Amino acid sequence: MAVLLATFTVPAAQGFTAEAAIATQAGITEHHLPVTRTARYYTRGAIARAREVWFACHGYGQLAQYFLRRFEGLDDGTRLFVAPEALSRFYLENPGGSHATARVGATWMTREDRLREIDDYVAYLDAVYREVMATRVPTEVRVVVLGFSQGVATACRWAVLGQARVDELVLWAERMPPDLDLAQAATRLRSTRVRLVAGTADPALPPGALDAERARLSEHGISSTVLTFPGGHELDSDMLRRIAEG
Repeated sequence: MAVLLATFTVPAAQGFTAEAAIATQAGITEHHLPVTRTARYYTRGAIARAREVWFACHGYGQLAQYFLRRFEGLDDGTRLFVAPEALSRFYLENPGGSHATARVGATWMTREDRLREIDDYVAYLDAVYREVMATRVPTEVRVVVLGFSQGVATACRWAVLGQARVDELVLWAERMPPDLDLAQAATRLRSTRVRLVAGTADPALPPGALDAERARLSEHGISSTVLTFPGGHELDSDMLRRIAEG
């Protein structure tokens, strides 16, 4: 497993949020300044011989290096796995009133200043994609983007709003974000294979949720396949292998 650092410039976003409007009325003015920062992503698997590149977006409170371990069973020498880490890290706990031994996780965004957070991580993932595809893999490869839990919204927005070519989009344990323009998504995902995946006992998804999501996407011209496995809110190794085998 390799860890790579990518430096990118966060773009300036336009418009004001509702919070900004309220602050302005109180005499407080919101400002945004694009900055350059260093992001972290991990890779696993063959680079020079890769026939597939998987970009895996982790869930809320996870870290990329541990998330990437779940793909060990698919590392057969023909796949390169890339796990970008969300830009905002935080302490998951406060044992004994100290953070000295606390576990750390990361989040892709919160409701605060969310539109700019989305702009930032789309730009970040585009930067990772360009770096990986330009210098580390053969020209002709199949690109799979997998999002788990919170990472589903991230993967969807990147696939629709970003620059990556996506051959397969795997949405695991969550649905497409409701604010995503599905007409735009249908245009970008016209030739993309979309899979909706969840455990039958996943508390985050009520019974029938994926079938309803499949119908919603179909209304906008997005074809998808529903896959389930006996389990909860987790990545299942057997299902991962099934997806990888096509």
